[in-house]
Amino acid sequence: MAGEIPDLEALERTGTGKGAARQARRDGMVPGIVFGGEKDPLPINLPFNKLLTRLRKGRFKSTLFNLKVEGHEDVRVICRDVQRDVVKDLPTHVDLMRLRRTTKINLFIPVEFINEGAAPGLKRGGVLTAVRPEVELVVTAGDIPEKLTVDLTGLQIGDTVTISDITLPEGTKATIDRDFVIANISAPSGLRASDAEEEAADADAVPATEQSED
Repeated sequence: MAGEIPDLEALERTGTGKGAARQARRDGMVPGIVFGGEKDPLPINLPFNKLLTRLRKGRFKSTLFNLKVEGHEDVRVICRDVQRDVVKDLPTHVDLMRLRRTTKINLFIPVEFINEGAAPGLKRGGVLTAVRPEVELVVTAGDIPEKLTVDLTGLQIGDTVTISDITLPEGTKATIDRDFVIANISAPSGLRASDAEEEAADADAVPATEQSED
């Protein structure tokens, strides 16, 4: 059920305080702290370039990581804060929180579409639009779904798929209460243009009037 959790590698920071943090930045590292999980806080350093790459990919704060620190057991963490330079907007400090397997967290889970060949609407040239290629769910840290699956079998042009059409894994729920749209199948542009022309022609048509009797 659980998908592969990306590794986040770090080094234990021996010193604390502003001096140690400044030295870490001079060494091409970003200082951080790992807290929670009924353990003492652990000061760490994260490689600046690797951290910046992950930040630019997006959703850093909603991604569960497997933190690897030499001399310590691997632990699942989620980012709780990234402090940035006010001028350069570059990371200067990171706060990570340890998670127990029973901890509830919000994560974006990717959506996979299957059986496109069994969708009559797509066979007729319809276009599948993924309105939400990812869905934010409340999940348990120890049982994170790798993906949500949408079965397109039988869908016609004009049909929509909402979150209620997806069977969510036990113990998870969407962060949005309403029944929001995940995807839809729209008519191909040529068919839409033809329909529009027909509607225009119908609007322009003048209804015949009955001739009055002499």
